[in-house]
Amino acid sequence: MANSSANASKKMGTAKTSSKKKNKKPNKKAGRIALLVILCVLVVGMLTTAIIGGYVFFNIVSFAHGEIAINLDDYKANQNQTSFVYAYDSNNELVEMAQLHGEENRIWVDFDKMPENLRNAFVCLEDKRFKKHHGVDWLRTFGAATGLSSGGGSTITQQLVKNLTNDKEVTVVRKFKEIERALNLEQHYSKDAILEAYLNTLYLGNGCYGVQTASETYFGKDVSELNLAECATLAVITKAPTTYNPLLNPESNKKRQELCLKYMLEEKAISKEEYEEAVNYKLVFTNSEGYVPKPGKTKNTTEDKNTEKEYQDFYVDYVIKTVCKDLMSKYGYTYRQAMEKINYGGLKIYSAANPDVQKVLNTVYSNRIAFDREADTAEHPAAQSAATVMDYEGRIVGIVGQAGEKNGNLCLNRASESPRQPGSSIKPLSTYSLALEKNYVNWSSMILDYSIYQNGKLWPQNADGTNGSKKEITVQYAIQKSFNTVPVRIITEMLGVNEAYNFMKKTFHLTTLDDSADANIAPLATGALTNGVTTVEMAAAYAVFGNNGYYYEPYCYYKVTNATGTEVLLETKSEPERVLSEDTAEVMRELLKTVPARDFRKSKNLGKFELMSKTGTTSDTKDSWIAGGTPYYVCAVWLGYDKPKVIPFRYSASGRVYIELLDRIHANLPVKEFPKTGKVIVEGVNMVTRHQKARNAMQPGGIVKKEAAIDASNVMLICPKCGKPTRVSHKVNVAVDANGKKNRTMVRVCKKCGADID
Repeated sequence: MANSSANASKKMGTAKTSSKKKNKKPNKKAGRIALLVILCVLVVGMLTTAIIGGYVFFNIVSFAHGEIAINLDDYKANQNQTSFVYAYDSNNELVEMAQLHGEENRIWVDFDKMPENLRNAFVCLEDKRFKKHHGVDWLRTFGAATGLSSGGGSTITQQLVKNLTNDKEVTVVRKFKEIERALNLEQHYSKDAILEAYLNTLYLGNGCYGVQTASETYFGKDVSELNLAECATLAVITKAPTTYNPLLNPESNKKRQELCLKYMLEEKAISKEEYEEAVNYKLVFTNSEGYVPKPGKTKNTTEDKNTEKEYQDFYVDYVIKTVCKDLMSKYGYTYRQAMEKINYGGLKIYSAANPDVQKVLNTVYSNRIAFDREADTAEHPAAQSAATVMDYEGRIVGIVGQAGEKNGNLCLNRASESPRQPGSSIKPLSTYSLALEKNYVNWSSMILDYSIYQNGKLWPQNADGTNGSKKEITVQYAIQKSFNTVPVRIITEMLGVNEAYNFMKKTFHLTTLDDSADANIAPLATGALTNGVTTVEMAAAYAVFGNNGYYYEPYCYYKVTNATGTEVLLETKSEPERVLSEDTAEVMRELLKTVPARDFRKSKNLGKFELMSKTGTTSDTKDSWIAGGTPYYVCAVWLGYDKPKVIPFRYSASGRVYIELLDRIHANLPVKEFPKTGKVIVEGVNMVTRHQKARNAMQPGGIVKKEAAIDASNVMLICPKCGKPTRVSHKVNVAVDANGKKNRTMVRVCKKCGADID
């Protein structure tokens, strides 16, 4: 039994051993198969990789040597570029008024205008082998891909591709495309062309795209004026535009600037002496205490992430709106398309502004004290105002549409966009100029100062609340005192409402009139127009009296060109249109010279100039106007409230602003006189026979006698006090100013009553 057990045990043991041996043979076979499979996979993988790699390489090479993938010339011509608004100053020198741009502020600068130190700073810092590789630095690419290098693998050419395509997708496919395009660029363009494009496209913080706008933003100077230290300062920004922004983080920028200078020294782009001088150079940024802005520029007050917003003045606003409208009209643009052209098209807009005049308007209107000498309260809120200054050939030299600090761009311009009732300032346009032109009256004609009956009641009243003196007064005196009764009688008894209305609208090109409501006696004689007029229209209208009867359409720019100046997109030409006779214009001008005779001579500079003016006040004193000018400029000023209400008595209305503007504008101008014919008409003198066509019952046709002009030297003046013709004597008035200085002014005096005429 024992043997049996033993044998059984042996058999079992034998059986186990035999089982293990049987299992070993299949395991070895499987291992061999697995090894074979792995080898096959490796071979196939290597072959596949080789095929794919070869295919990719072939495509890269083919693409690189193919047609131009990115046309730098087209990009330069069509990219978003900053537009400019220029103006000619009093010395006829072209100055920059504004730069217009959207999110991308870019001014393209040619390669040869960039300092060599600037170009070298970017190359040494970002791509030391830029001049040696063919678009891709394979060593840097491999290092970046394997992690052997801490820096990026992109060359300047590759970064340019990324900037131009705006493809920021982080994928292998995008990287291959970038490599292809970089190699392609290098096949078709020189290193200089590529570097020029790169330095004009890279982002350098504060909305600056390219080195030119960055140079202006951070240093307030043209890029060509940058020294070595400043060049290195700009070069370091691109790595991290916020971190290395010199206005926000000057310390961080300085550390990296020194690194850039070190690289430049190592690459022998600069000498040891240049390096040390640049490292120790004290940088002055546009927000530095010691920074002095160039003319037309302002100090940067950056304290936060972005630069403080500075708003363009009303003239720039006016130019933008006008150019936008003209682009829409000429090219069929939508408003959005026109504004994109203005902000991104690199336009050169040559405005008609006189920067010296505009500066005066900006200064006066930014000072609230000029418009409310008392505190701005709920009971007496500050009034609003607007003004336009033109020359006598339609050139708008200055415009402002708001009293107080400007708080936005393209905001409401009350000078051109807010028509208001002109009051008595409309009378020379609606009544007196036509009556003079038709020879119905002359400056010395006697008209009854008394109201007419309208609907059974006496109307209108004069400013003193009466229905007139019931006496005959001269036209000159009626204008000087701004009587309402006289123009009412002239329109009703001589001109006729329709003739007066059509004449005013056509002659002075008033565009905001209401044909159905304004062709009426009240709007014509008292200025109670339905919509009113703008200061631009009033200035253009009064200019007719100052340039012997010619009307010029107002304009605010000469021309608009493309970025290179090779194509004129828009151009304005204001041609003279004869609307009044020379004699009428001169007489009208002489009549208007009597209105401000006392007030304007109180000014410091204006007293030596001839000045014609006409005031206007609407009912309840809700609008205050004055329009007129000197031999140099014509000016129209409105003062009131956006929502019409009574102007407080404390205001000396628009006249004070008008005098202050013209006084400052004429501070350094030589004495000049209006053009004169030397001829006037005096009632009952120098009668001539003329054939007259029938006009109405009061003006029948036939042979009539009319007054012809005579030499002005033979005419006596009308005394403003006694209202009678008089010869004059002269006297000297002496006034003492705040500094104790005596100012002597010679004035004319009425020989009959002794009153001052001037």
